[in-house]
Amino acid sequence: MKAVFGLGNPGRKYALTRHNVGFSVIDLYRKTKRLRRPGRIQHQCIVYRRGNLLLGKPMTYMNESGSAVAGVLRKHRIAPSDALIIYDDLDLLAGRIKILAAGGPGSHKGMKSVVESLGTDAIPRLKIGIETEGRQVPGEHFVLKPFSKDEWLRVLPSIERAVEAVGAFAEEDIQAVMTRFNRRDEAGC
Repeated sequence: MKAVFGLGNPGRKYALTRHNVGFSVIDLYRKTKRLRRPGRIQHQCIVYRRGNLLLGKPMTYMNESGSAVAGVLRKHRIAPSDALIIYDDLDLLAGRIKILAAGGPGSHKGMKSVVESLGTDAIPRLKIGIETEGRQVPGEHFVLKPFSKDEWLRVLPSIERAVEAVGAFAEEDIQAVMTRFNRRDEAGC
């Protein structure tokens, strides 16, 4: 069994913000696969199931995502290396994705919470770029704002690629997924 968690903030106020692209990937994956069954609340996380794949949306706020992720992984006896965390990244330009098998959380507080709660940084992650050139707003405010129409047009293809990557992750190991999608992203496809 594997698990994929999209990080974000709960509530309507944050629904279409840059910080919630992880939620957007989970929602689009469910729509694409026609998963209509409601999720179940487990350890402060809405969990959906598709065969041997769990899809999670932590209902804690972003900075406390780790407790929900760790709780679901423990409950289902899933190793961190068999989980994928999806979140926004200010170090990548909007429209880009990057998949890593492990690594530190960088400046992302949600990922920092996940790494601390799991006690390891050996957890795969898929980062979705949200940075815009010439941004004047500090990062902590920028991530909580909705995308402009032009930004959304650049980000939507990366969310769609992330959905494809989730499907690949369900069937393949992380190295194969990285090879396939990181190369594809570098080529600008």
